[in-house]
This record gives sequence, structure tokens and C-alpha cells, in this order.
Amino acid sequence: MKIIADSNALFVPLQFKIDIFEELKRLLNRHFELVLLSSVRRELEKMVKSSSVKTAKQASYALKLGEKCKLVETKAVSSDSVDDTIVQVASEWNCPVFTNDRALRKRLRDINVPVIYVRQKSHLEIDGRI
Repeated sequence: MKIIADSNALFVPLQFKIDIFEELKRLLNRHFELVLLSSVRRELEKMVKSSSVKTAKQASYALKLGEKCKLVETKAVSSDSVDDTIVQVASEWNCPVFTNDRALRKRLRDINVPVIYVRQKSHLEIDGRI
């Protein structure tokens, strides 16, 4: 099973001290592959270069964590936001997305895409059926 990771999902280990790979294993109870879209990686790379020192360090860590994910190239269309790309790919693949972004979560749920997110700052939860 593929799971698309939003950039903020890769910040979870630093923000909440949650091992996302172990938590996903526990939550899903099946084999999964965390997918990092190239547009998400570009977003993280931009954060490393143009953010505050703290955010840049976190983004750098997130990029390192992203190396454990399967990288999938996506076409970069300047008019598309990273969220637009995530929504498009998730609906095409019919696979869940791991994000804490409220607006993105709502967009995904509106099209019946399951969303994995942090609950009570301590564990992951799924909104929707997998």
C-alpha cells in the first residue's frame, strides 16, 4: 500500500517525538510504502534555503527522513501548488495521504481520500476507510 507524505508529515518526529514508520506499522497493520513526491521534496529544499534557522534545520531533517521514502517524480506545473499535486496523485492512485494540514485534509476528505494525521500530539490516526 502506498501512502503519500506531505512535507509536514516529515516534521512529525521532531515536533511530537513520534516514530512515523513504527506508528504507521501499528496503525495500518500491513506492508506500506511511504511515498515522497518530487514536488514535496522541492518544497522542503526551498525551506532549507529560505527559512529561519530553526525551520531550515527541521526541513533538513525532514529531507533526510524523506530518503527512507520512495521518491516519485511529478510534473512541475507552476500554477499547481504542492497541495494540488498531492490531491491529484492521491485521487489517481486511490491511496491515503499523511498530512496535518487542515485545509489539505478537508480537500482530501471531500473527495473520499483517507487521511492519516497526528492525534492528541501522541499517535497517528486515520480519517476514512483504507
